[in-house]
Amino acid sequence: MNKQPDPERIDEENPEWTDAMFKQARRGAAATKRGPGRPAGSNKVSTTIRFDKEVIDAFKQDGPGWQSHMNNVLLNYIKKRGHSGTADVHDSET
Repeated sequence: MNKQPDPERIDEENPEWTDAMFKQARRGAAATKRGPGRPAGSNKVSTTIRFDKEVIDAFKQDGPGWQSHMNNVLLNYIKKRGHSGTADVHDSET
């Protein structure tokens, strides 16, 4: 069998992989510098919560970043009430 590549089939922009290239190759998420999700050190928690449509619509009117704005409004509420980040923040429902 001929070990020399066919000159008509050589692609200069996409050379054949060497053994070293195969050893360095990573699949899927391992191939990216950062995995999915929030950056390291983030104190954000993913959750599911239901709000009135009127509340969501009002925040969405602010455009991109509306979720961060909502988070800031809730943080300010907690601070004004004198609650720490992990304290019980509930009022009875109205």
